[in-house]
Parts: sequence; structure tokens; C-alpha cells
Amino acid sequence: MNVRAEPAPARTRLLGSAAVAVLERALAHLEGGTLEVGLPDGTRRRFGSGPPVRLDIHDAAFFRRLATRGKLGPGESYTAGEWDSDDLPRLFELLLRNAEAAGGRHERVRRLLELRPRLHRRSGLVRARRNIAYHYDLGNELFSLMLDETMTYSCAIFAAPETSLADAQRAKYERLCERLDLGPDDHVLEIGCGWGGFARHAAETRGCRVTGLTISAEQAAPARERTAGLPVEIREQDYRTIEGEFSKVVSIEMLEAIGADQFGTFFATIDRVLAPGGRAAVQTILIPDQRWERYRRTPDWIERYVFPGCLIPSLESLAHAAASDSRLGIYGVEEIGEHYAETLRRWRASFHERIDEVRALGYDRRFERTWDFYLAFCEAAFRTRDLRDVQLVLERPGGVR
Repeated sequence: MNVRAEPAPARTRLLGSAAVAVLERALAHLEGGTLEVGLPDGTRRRFGSGPPVRLDIHDAAFFRRLATRGKLGPGESYTAGEWDSDDLPRLFELLLRNAEAAGGRHERVRRLLELRPRLHRRSGLVRARRNIAYHYDLGNELFSLMLDETMTYSCAIFAAPETSLADAQRAKYERLCERLDLGPDDHVLEIGCGWGGFARHAAETRGCRVTGLTISAEQAAPARERTAGLPVEIREQDYRTIEGEFSKVVSIEMLEAIGADQFGTFFATIDRVLAPGGRAAVQTILIPDQRWERYRRTPDWIERYVFPGCLIPSLESLAHAAASDSRLGIYGVEEIGEHYAETLRRWRASFHERIDEVRALGYDRRFERTWDFYLAFCEAAFRTRDLRDVQLVLERPGGVR
């Protein structure tokens, strides 16, 4: 007997009905704000109390993605234009503040968020270069539209609300120089030098030598131009192949790109090249320790569509890797994550203010929505402390300076 397959629209309606039911149960006890949900049939639902934020679902395919794509679903649906919000960061902030409680009340919601295990991926030299190129080789013109004059793509530190983004980035660089106790006799290795912002600041203000490493061809050339005339060497080289000895080592938000399998190699490399009595400073984004095991097992939208190969560490995972694979210990931890929400807010504002110039570079509507989702989600995650950012100081026990 032949069984005729159910038409796709009927399946979508069935999934949609089930997903709406799950959505309503998950949002029934929403706290900290009102979520106004507009459904494709024109009806609206309200959840919670307090300042409202809108979620307008234009297409029932939103529910199918939510039911079948796990954590990838909301982002994929947004980039496809299936839903919008009048305040995307505030929507994410409201949902993040309620996520753990909703998952605890509804096991089905938790299972939905934990679908599909993360694939084990080795981060060899070729793959690492390809992953970095996917993001950083989008074009210096694009990043210059979003970033400030220092061309710094990491968390700034704001002394006051009116501090400019460029001054806040210089303040971050200065904080790292202080942590490293940099002076004119130092030779600094920077692992992941970006467009040369730290190398330029350290050489100009402390008179030290800097060797900066990047595996992005798009970053290397302007980094050399921006540090010309200073005691700075920019190399297109994977950090794992570096030789020599350096009195200080610094790395600013590069660690997230290498994958958990390489955490030990990262610290072992620093240990191998760091001179006796030397010191390292590492700035990195972190996942709270309580969420690390769950996070590392599940697929991540940002890893899939923005930073391939990315895996944000936890502080505990880094301390374990450093202890297992090197002689280094963590002797200083400063939390700066509260500044990242403002950094991201300003990047997103610049991206929107200069969107016509972004389009003139050839980027399409899907790209715009991908980056809008990425920047807005990260802003909310740092504001709710679902993501952290820290500056770590590492030394060897018993080291003499």
C-alpha cells in the first residue's frame, strides 16, 4: 500500500501549533519586562509585565526552525527575515534573563536548546588559517566602518559614559601594559595582533620591541603600515610555530578562536617562549563555569555563521589547561565584561549608521541581518553576564623578576 506523504505546509502548521504551545508555556512566567509576540496569523500574545519589547513573527517557518534546528534556529530564522524586533538587544536581554528558569520549568525547552551535539573538530594549521580568513578577511573596509580609529576589535574599558570608543580602547591597552609592567628593555610577543593596535600603543608609550603574529593576510599588511617606524615586527605566522625567547607575552581575545583541544598547546607555547621571570597577559571572553559543559556539547550559531571554529572557554577550563600543559599559573584575574556591552552597542550603532557604505561594498541583506543578530546578541549576553571578559596575568611559580 502506498502512503502519501503529508504535504509540507500541513507539517509546518502542525509544528507551528506545537511550537506556539511550547512558547506559551516557556514564557508564562516571564519576569523583568513584557514580551509582545505578533504571530503570522495577525494575533498577538503578551507575556510578563513591565517595559514592553516586541517580537514580530512574519512567517510560520520560524516555528519549524525553532523545533528542528535547536540553538541554530532563532538566528537562521532572523537572517531569513522571518521575524523582527523593535529592540533586538533588549529582546535578547529579556530572554537571557529568563532562560535558565524557563529551562528548569520545562524539560522540553531544555531538550530543544540542547539538540545536536557539537562536532569534534581538530584545529590544524590549515583549518585555523581558513577559519580566521572566513571572518577577518571579509575586508578591512568593512571593519573600518564599524570600529574606531585604533582598529581594535576587542573589549574596550570606559572610564566614563562620555569616553570615546578610541580612548576606551587605548585605556584597555594601557591596562595590559601595566599588568605586564612593560618597559624599554622588554621584547613582547603578541599572539593574534589584529591590525596592530596594541603593538603600536606599547611601542609608542613604553618603548619596547613587539613581535606580532597573525594568520590573517588582510590584517598583516595594514598592521605593518600602522606600526611603520616603530620597533615592531608583524609576522604572518601561526603561534604554534614561533621560536625564540620573549620577556613578555600578550594575547587579546585570540584564545576563543582555537578550540578546546588547543588550550593546552596555547599555554605550553607561552611557557616555551617566555624568558625566566617573564610574565604573560591574556584577555579572553569566557563562558561562566556552570554552563561550560553544556555549552561545549551543543552547536552555537555564532560558531556556525560568524566565527567558524570558535569555542569560548571557561575560566576553570583554562586554569586546568595551564596547570596540565605548562608551568604557568594564573596570578591575576580582572573582570572587564561589563564594558563589552557598551563596546558592542557602539559597534552596532556604527554598523547601522554607515549601512549604505556597507551595502556599497557588496554585502547583501542576509549579511546585514547576520551581523545585526551577532552584535545585538553579544551585547545582551555581556549585559546579563551570560558572557564574561577577563584579563589574566600568568607567571611561573617561584619566578624571579
